[in-house]
Parts: sequence; structure tokens; C-alpha cells
Amino acid sequence: MSGRTHARACPERTCVGCRERAAKSELLRIVAVEGTCVPDPSGTLPGRGAYVHPALVCLDLALRRRAFPRAFRVQGPLDTAELRGNVEAAETVAQQATP
Repeated sequence: MSGRTHARACPERTCVGCRERAAKSELLRIVAVEGTCVPDPSGTLPGRGAYVHPALVCLDLALRRRAFPRAFRVQGPLDTAELRGNVEAAETVAQQATP
């Protein structure tokens, strides 16, 4: 036997907020579109992507660290209002789903 397992490898990404590695499916992909951070849950939008846990804690850490402009390699601040609304909605749904 070669010691290899037959289980498929799960792609991992690093959260730009907390800097922890997690499965790609657990993170939310963010793309910069015309100076705005846009959530890309399907992962199909073109361009560079940055990943963040869908939690306000990680989003706030990423904003404080100015991680999005660095990840997208753009100058200046990016508008994150739409992204914040999406993450808040995801947290609300997650809290309602757990008893």
C-alpha cells in the first residue's frame, strides 16, 4: 500500500479577518467591483477574491486591518456597506437556525 487515502482533499482558504485557515465552503468569497466589496457566494464573479468567515467579528477585523484593499491590490478604501448587510443577514439566519 502507498499510504494514500481515497478521500478527496477539501480546498482551504485563509480568512483575511482572523487569518485562520478553513474549508473554502465555510468562507464567503468577496470580490472588488468598481470600488465596492461585493459578496460572491457562488464563487463565479471574475477577478481576485478574498475570503472571510461570514461573521461580523471577522469582517470588523478585516476592515480594521485594511485587508481588503491589500488583498485586491487596489489603492484607497473600498465601500463595504453591501458586504456588511449580507454578513449581518447571514448571522441572523444562522442564529435563528440554532435552537
